[in-house]
Amino acid sequence: MPAMTDEATITVSVVVPASGRMDLLDRCLDALVRQQVNPHSYEIIVVDDEPNHNTLHLVAGWRTRTLDRGPRLTYIANPGPNGPAAARNRGWRTARAPIVAFTSDEAVPEPGWLAAGVAAFHDNTEVVCGRTQALVPPRPSDGQRSILEHEAADFTSASCFFRKPVLERLGGFDERFNVPRGTDADMYFRLLEHGIAIGQAPAALVLYPLGPAPWGASLMQVRHAEFDALLYKKHPALYRQKVEPRPAWDNYVVAGVLLLALASALLGLAVMAALSFGAWLLLTARRCAHSLRGAPHTPSHVAEMIVTSALLPPLSVFWRLAGAVRYRVRFA
Repeated sequence: MPAMTDEATITVSVVVPASGRMDLLDRCLDALVRQQVNPHSYEIIVVDDEPNHNTLHLVAGWRTRTLDRGPRLTYIANPGPNGPAAARNRGWRTARAPIVAFTSDEAVPEPGWLAAGVAAFHDNTEVVCGRTQALVPPRPSDGQRSILEHEAADFTSASCFFRKPVLERLGGFDERFNVPRGTDADMYFRLLEHGIAIGQAPAALVLYPLGPAPWGASLMQVRHAEFDALLYKKHPALYRQKVEPRPAWDNYVVAGVLLLALASALLGLAVMAALSFGAWLLLTARRCAHSLRGAPHTPSHVAEMIVTSALLPPLSVFWRLAGAVRYRVRFA
């Protein structure tokens, strides 16, 4: 019988935050145990951000299956604080290997992912960025297109590799960011500001098979704009260089015109109210048409784009200003 995984032989620890999505986590673990490396050379650490018995039993089942042949699986409950950054921090701090790899429970690492990431480390390399690829239909929805934009990011925590001392030096991920986009951008900007050598591993690929997003998903995600204020406060120059070259004035214009229409109606200024409301309708229709370009034209999706085109600008302005107030920064 092969010997149990010995700490001295482990070269990389893989950290996977989990959030109660059993089918996705099971798919991810299946891909991770099939990596084209010595199974005794790595460990998998699942950090349960929503601790429950189902996740514990799922990991225990995989651990039983790989107990002899490797890799070793570990389950860690994260009672709080919650969020992807906190889960990753709890995971890497228990890692036994000198290199820590991160991915996501909804990702499917390709068989050569781990080998390609580790091979990209050289004497002066401290961090390696892998790659993600979303699997989307020929006519993606508006929400699926936003995932495609995320692929172009310079750094993603769904496919990255760190020497553990780098994480210790930086204190890990900033747990104030409760969304992947802010967490990833903040970590990448900190790496740049500290002059940490970053390597690229295009062959370290993880796939994102995307299912249909919930109706109106973008309305739930717009609250994430609050964390843009924190990102801007920490890294103003890099934020303007790599995220938003200028404030989102288009949203402010649409929200301002709508506010003017409502105020005019309340004051009995019928002409001003009609003109303002007409301008708002025109701007909203333009936004809706842009969102539907190249997207499915099913009745459900068209209705979703009409509703989100009307609500997103004022909601985006609200959460951006809320972030500016919360983090005490001049951010628009």
